[in-house]
Amino acid sequence: MTKTLIQDGVLIKRYLEGNQAAFETLVQRHKMRIFTSVLAVVNDHYLAEDIFQETFIKIIKSVKSGKYNHEDKFLPWALRIARNLAIDSIRVKKRMPNVVNSDGYDLFETLNIYAPSQEDLQVQKEETRLLHSWINDLPLEQREVLILRNYADLSFKEIAAITDTNINTCIGRMHYAIINLRKMMEKSSVKIK
Repeated sequence: MTKTLIQDGVLIKRYLEGNQAAFETLVQRHKMRIFTSVLAVVNDHYLAEDIFQETFIKIIKSVKSGKYNHEDKFLPWALRIARNLAIDSIRVKKRMPNVVNSDGYDLFETLNIYAPSQEDLQVQKEETRLLHSWINDLPLEQREVLILRNYADLSFKEIAAITDTNINTCIGRMHYAIINLRKMMEKSSVKIK
């Protein structure tokens, strides 16, 4: 027996009629894609969580004030809000000084608060860190498309709508992101499994 998926527009309407569970369904349905898109831009898990919450606060305010008129285009609309908030946070962060140690590294990044006790977990953690580092070294446009495509599982059409570009531009950015990642991997002595 298959379960019929209620459209986002219907859930919004039900929420406006007082059904809180309808909005919770929307959040559950789209939380991974929205969170991942924010994380792609800010590259900070805790900041991404804050922006994710701020995104849904803004969505609630917009919906309740009658500003939502996108029918069943909820996800692209929500992703655009999240992306704008993430970019705003980057602008603010660029104005803030970093606390660096004598080697020039961000002090908070060098603190190892969580030390896994198993060697395999440590290796996996290092590989993940290295991959994230390479992804972070990509230009913002390439990084954003790569993460929205691979981690948020969005189509190039959806990514184009979110980033105000066309599909070919998104495909090109993805292509160059992959080329650049391959170059970084080839230069590194560490190979990711």
